[in-house]
Amino acid sequence: MNKKNMLVGAGLICFLYIMGNIASILIYSTKDEKRAADVAIVLGAATDEDAVLPVYRERLNHSIFLYQQGYVKKIIVTGGLGEGHKQTDASLARQYLINRGIPKEDVFTEEKSTITQENLQNSKMLMEEAGYHTAIIVSDPLHMKRAMRLAKELGMQAYSSPTSTTMYRSLKTKLPFLARETFYYIGYKWYRNVRLIAFEK
Repeated sequence: MNKKNMLVGAGLICFLYIMGNIASILIYSTKDEKRAADVAIVLGAATDEDAVLPVYRERLNHSIFLYQQGYVKKIIVTGGLGEGHKQTDASLARQYLINRGIPKEDVFTEEKSTITQENLQNSKMLMEEAGYHTAIIVSDPLHMKRAMRLAKELGMQAYSSPTSTTMYRSLKTKLPFLARETFYYIGYKWYRNVRLIAFEK
C-alpha cells in the first residue's frame, strides 16, 4: 500500500470515528432516565451580573419540574464566579429557584466549579456530606453524553434527564454546540485512555 492510500485510509477511519461519536451524542440526547432520586444536579451555564441567562434558565426550569413532580427532594445548582462578576453562577441560580417557589432549604449551591467535571465532582462531595446517594443530572440534550460519562467515572449513581426545551434550536446554534461537545467528548476519551495506559505501565 502506497503512502497516498495509507493517508486516505487513515482519513476515512478518522472520519468514521468522529461520525460515530456524533451519532452517539445525538442518540443519547434523546435519552431521559428520570426516576425517583435524592437530588437533581443542574450543570452550570452562563449568568450576567444579576440574573441567569436563557441556557441556564431552561436547565433550572427542568429541575423545578423534577422537584414539583416528586422525582427529587433537593436541587444542587452549580457554577463559580464568572470573570467580572460579584455573585457566583450558583448563587444566582439558587435565587432563581427560590423566587419560583422552591424552599431555600431544598437548594444546595456548589460555587467553586468552572467546568462540567468540577460541577460533578463538587456536587458529589455535597451529596456525600448530606448523606444522599442518587442524582438526576440536568443539562442540555447535546451535553448529556459527556456529562453522564463523567458522572459514571466519578462513581456516581446518576441518571440522565435533559431539558425538554433548549436554547440551541436552530442549526446555527446547534452545530457549534454539537461540534464543541464532540471535540470535548473525544478529547476526554483519549485523555482517559492515555492515563489508563500510563497507569498500567
